[in-house]
Amino acid sequence: MKEVVISDAALRDAAAEGMDAFLQVFVDGILNAVGGELTADTMAELNSDQLTLLAYHMMHGEVMDGGFVQLIHNGYGGFIFQNPFAKAVKMWGLRDLAKLVYDVRILYNKYHEEIEGDCSDEEFMALFERFAEFDDYDDKFVENEEEWTAAVAHYVDEHIDRFARIE
Repeated sequence: MKEVVISDAALRDAAAEGMDAFLQVFVDGILNAVGGELTADTMAELNSDQLTLLAYHMMHGEVMDGGFVQLIHNGYGGFIFQNPFAKAVKMWGLRDLAKLVYDVRILYNKYHEEIEGDCSDEEFMALFERFAEFDDYDDKFVENEEEWTAAVAHYVDEHIDRFARIE
């Protein structure tokens, strides 16, 4: 396992800024420990909690920016839906988020090959209309994002040693 080290000062500064900055310090630390890139090889160097945090971070960014269609089109669907991410966040206490991921997984399995295909910007924008079934799930994520991010931050704070060593 790669050792992730975060300075106490950086952690204190981030915590003072809020939960997003607090989580970002851990995300940055984890990514820095594996050379900045998440691959099959570097995933093997991380523990399940670190991988779950990275998955939440990626899902959060993609869904808040362009919904689950964008997440799938940009190649993150397999990481979120073909790994035990939903089970992990359920174990972290985020049952509603886990249910959302399980529900979206059904649509992912049905449509991912079409959504993941190469396309022009115009064709990409048309995907949102073609796959409007994702809209309610996008809305649910956005509506609950603050609560879920706070719960993730709380979990990380309560289990810091599973994410990094603070020095």
